[in-house]
Amino acid sequence: MNLTEVIEGKEYIVSRIVTDDEELDAFLFSLGCYSGEPITVIARRRGGCTVSIKDGRYNIDNQLAAAIEVVV
Repeated sequence: MNLTEVIEGKEYIVSRIVTDDEELDAFLFSLGCYSGEPITVIARRRGGCTVSIKDGRYNIDNQLAAAIEVVV
């Protein structure tokens, strides 16, 4: 399951990042978004969503949200 399919406000654990872009992987890692870390979708908006990772909140687009797979 990826972030586009999860329930808002519920905490999930990142299982893996599905992308071939090394820069994107490095960017997500710098935010604290990597396998084993908790992530919560706070709100959905047209074209993206707001997520909480560690102590920060970030807006990500739907393409990036689809690349982040979580454990149910």
